[in-house]
Amino acid sequence: MGRGMIVIDVDRCKGCSLCTHVCPVDILELAEDAFNAKGYRPVIVTDMEQCIGCASCATICPDVVFTVYRRKREAGAASSA
Repeated sequence: MGRGMIVIDVDRCKGCSLCTHVCPVDILELAEDAFNAKGYRPVIVTDMEQCIGCASCATICPDVVFTVYRRKREAGAASSA
């Protein structure tokens, strides 16, 4: 179902949780039992298959920890020839 994929630079995350509030499919949360190199609880993805590639997380993140990828449509779905 998902159309997107995100990669998180965990060690840059300060755990501000802004991204968790703007994710329309609610798949981001702060890690409860892990810390990054700076001692913060980083954001994690709970279900990558639900990612729609909207990039809301990347847009709001003040520390630029997200890289968002959009999946291409299948060739058969785009053309009828």
